[in-house]
Order: sequence, then C-alpha cells, then structure tokens
Amino acid sequence: MIFDVIQNLLKQEITKIDYERYIKQLTFDEKKSKSDQVVLITSNPYIAKWTESKFASKIAHLFELQTGTKPTITILVGKKDGAKFPPEESYKLPTISAKHTKSTILNPSFTFDSFVVGSSNQFAYNAALSASEKPGKDYNPLFICGGVGLGKTHLLNAIGNKLSDSGKSVIYATIEQFMNDFTSHIRNQTMDRFREKYRNCDLLLIDDVQFLSKKEQTQEEFFHTFNELLQHGKQIVMTSDKHPRKISGLDERLLSRFASGLTADIQKPELETKIAIIEKKCEINGIPLDHEVVQYIAAALDDNIREIEGVIIKLNAFSKMMNQKISLDFAKSVLKDQIKETKDHITIEQIIEVVSRELNIKPSEIRSKSRNSAIVNARRVVIYLARNLTTQNSMTPLAEYLGMKDHTAVSHAYKKINSIIDDNATFASKMEELKTKIRSK
Repeated sequence: MIFDVIQNLLKQEITKIDYERYIKQLTFDEKKSKSDQVVLITSNPYIAKWTESKFASKIAHLFELQTGTKPTITILVGKKDGAKFPPEESYKLPTISAKHTKSTILNPSFTFDSFVVGSSNQFAYNAALSASEKPGKDYNPLFICGGVGLGKTHLLNAIGNKLSDSGKSVIYATIEQFMNDFTSHIRNQTMDRFREKYRNCDLLLIDDVQFLSKKEQTQEEFFHTFNELLQHGKQIVMTSDKHPRKISGLDERLLSRFASGLTADIQKPELETKIAIIEKKCEINGIPLDHEVVQYIAAALDDNIREIEGVIIKLNAFSKMMNQKISLDFAKSVLKDQIKETKDHITIEQIIEVVSRELNIKPSEIRSKSRNSAIVNARRVVIYLARNLTTQNSMTPLAEYLGMKDHTAVSHAYKKINSIIDDNATFASKMEELKTKIRSK
C-alpha cells in the first residue's frame, strides 16, 4: 500500500518518538482518498491536530514524489469505515494544501526554554535567540558549529519553533534532505516546485552543512537559494560539525557567503553544564534520578548529549522492567559495558598529557623520581585517573611506568587522592573535570 511506503520514508527522516507517537497512529483511508486528496484517520484529536500542523507538508511532498501528484491532506478523527466521531469532539481538521502550511517538521521539544545554557554554549545560544527575535537583521546568515551531540540541532529547532509560532514560514532540512529533494525534483522535472519551497520561506534552517563537501551540482543550487533568500532579507541558519573554513570541497563563493554573517561555536560542556543538562533531560522525560546518579553519568560518559539522553532512557527502561529504583549501584551495573568500552579507548599516555597541561607540569617530570610537591601531586592525580578511567590500572605496572618503588607506593598515592576528594569538594570537582577532558580526547 502506498501509505506503508510513505510511513517508511517518514520513519527515516523523523525521530523515533515522533514516529511512534504520531505517524504510526495514522490509518490511510483508501476508499475516501483520491489522487489529489489523501484522507488519514486517527482516534485522537491531539494526534490529528499535531500531525496536521507539523507533518502535513512532508506527507504531501512524499506522496508527490511517489505518485507525481501533490495531494491535499485531510485528517479525520474517528474510526475507519464509518469515521464515527466522538459526540463532544466532532473534529475535522480543515483540508489543507502542503504549500500553505507554515513550517516543515520541527521537534516541538527543542525550544529555548529546554536548552541548558553554560559557558560552553552561551555565545551560540545568545546568537540563536537574537536571530529568532530579529530574523534577517543582526546575524544573517548564522552559522553554528560544534561537535556531535552538543546542541546544534536543538538551537536550530528552537529558532524554527519560535518563528513558526509567530506565524512565519519555516523550512527545516538536513543537507542530505535538501540534496535528496533536489535530485528528486530534477528527476521529476519539477524544479519550479523545489525552488518555490526553499526560496519562498521566511526562515531556512539547514543542518549538517559539512555534507555539502564536493557535491558541486547541489552547491550550485544551494548558492542560488542562499542568494535569493538573503536578497529578500530572509533569515538563514546553518549548522556543521566544524568551522566553515575547515570544510573541504566547498565552493569559495559559498564560503564567502557563510563568512558574511556570524559563526558561533559550541564547545564541549564543562561538568556543571553536563549535570544541568542531565537534570533537565530527566525533568522533560519524567525520569527521577538521585543527584549522585546524575553526577556519575556526567563524569562517566562522553559529552555527546544524545548519548547521555539515551543512557537516561535506558536506565529508566531497565528500572521499570526489573522493578528497581535507579540507585548508584544499579546505574553502575546497567552501564558497566558502556563504561568499559570507554575505558578501553583511554591510555595512561592520554591521561598524563591532559594532567601535565592542566597542572602545568611536564610529562617527563610526572614520570621522574622528583619529590617536588607539585610533581608528587600530579603523579597522584595520574594514578587516581588511571585507576578509574583505564583498563591499564594494575598497581605494579603503574609503579613501573611512573618510576615508583612498588605497588604499595601506588596504593598509598591512590588512597591519598581519595582522602583529599572526600574532604575537599573543589578538588573533587576538579577531578571530575579532568575525567571529562580525558574522555573527550
């Protein structure tokens, strides 16, 4: 059935939660549908309304790609074969044409209010907020760059949601979706529709621009789309995992256009921001976690916020299946394989490199027999971190590597650092910060 194909295509382009919660709940009414009109049915008015506002344009576009005809989308509330409407909720959404919808698919949970701000992302957040308040004015184009899972897509959607709510026409797409759209319309000889879609919006949001690299034909089309929007004062916001000048294979004309606006970098979050992000994710998902569990997750995992959110959901699922409270021991047990995988990739050389830089001690001094207090302290810190972060943590090999007398000297150093951590909260936070920096190498 044609709608099975459409659902599978949507499944590849939207979040799993949105697919399960909304798209999967739709039924295709084959009897009432025609080539130029698609009738979908759901039993829930909320699902109908949300799907109409967020997905109708995409559904119509996918039908057009499959059939060559752009249909209008009608969503009924009731049951198939009779469409019995609830007596007090008789509900029929207005038949709408895809070209009249206000925006493409945006994640409604990605707002400015749900974004946790810290020193690592403050500049990018402020720039995004300003672009949403004065679109096409201060920062146009706005280019947000940073590593995977640090919040670029969140900010992109936050801008889109804010302007969409104010009645602006918003187009959001990954660069891959832009390329696929471009290819499909060339094949179907419907480039006028492609240009109508991407050049007649108030706000164009493009994710993962780095994948434009070496795509010469797509770059040419994107260049003209970019120029058209900019000339008419429309806002453009893009994201990439690196600074635009570091994206190889980009046309110099595009690089020049990107550089004409503002580039805002998102850095890896410091420990305090990671903790705040985890607490926010728990609040949004309704998952209660003790502060010590939150701290453990923040310290034990890398900085990828998507991965951290997946861990939170995993802990919650295991907790429900096993009917157990999420204690620190429970969290460690559930996540032990994931943490071990991280440890397997960390070496003592990496630890010494970070510690020497942070404590301003030469690596060679850490491995020397010097009894200088600063060097002794750095050596103890290396031992503590190696014992906690690597699989190369046996005391005898550590003693040999660091030029210490024997394993008892390593044991004493390890106990000393643990004692300081117990008594000094500031020092304990510094150790967690070092762990984060080592894991992110």
